[in-house]
Amino acid sequence: MEIRPYNSSDADTILSWCGDEKAFYRWTAGVMGEYPITSKEFSFVEAMDAFTAVEDDKPIGFFTLRRPDESVNVLRIGFVIVDPALRGKGLGKQMMKLGLDHAVNDMKADAVTLGVFENNLPAYYCYKAAGFHDVKLEQAETYKVLGEEWACKEMRYEKG
Repeated sequence: MEIRPYNSSDADTILSWCGDEKAFYRWTAGVMGEYPITSKEFSFVEAMDAFTAVEDDKPIGFFTLRRPDESVNVLRIGFVIVDPALRGKGLGKQMMKLGLDHAVNDMKADAVTLGVFENNLPAYYCYKAAGFHDVKLEQAETYKVLGEEWACKEMRYEKG
């Protein structure tokens, strides 16, 4: 596996990985808009540092990196997704490790953060296996999704 910059020809494949509304909102927290979105609506990721994980030139995963605060050297990983047909094989962990390596070595980040919904245990354990640890917050961030309130866990990876 390797990661490369995202290009718009990846959009339809990536969007096809959200087979239903619940999966879409677990992936996006509604930030991308209402389910389903089009490739054109997804094009906003082109303004971010967006990456596609590929194996044999075939997209198998996707994530973004952004700098939420220019005054500190912390990056935020977001919109992490792996082809559902390939989940459970350690590819998410491998993709996250490649992303962390790029963030620390190429983008010179001291730390990388992310948020994951508490109801998304496979993703949570993937991030733990990649080296992220839980961050205790005074108040958990919550989102209103599909008539439910979803709590978000904050996680952090420290350069070391």
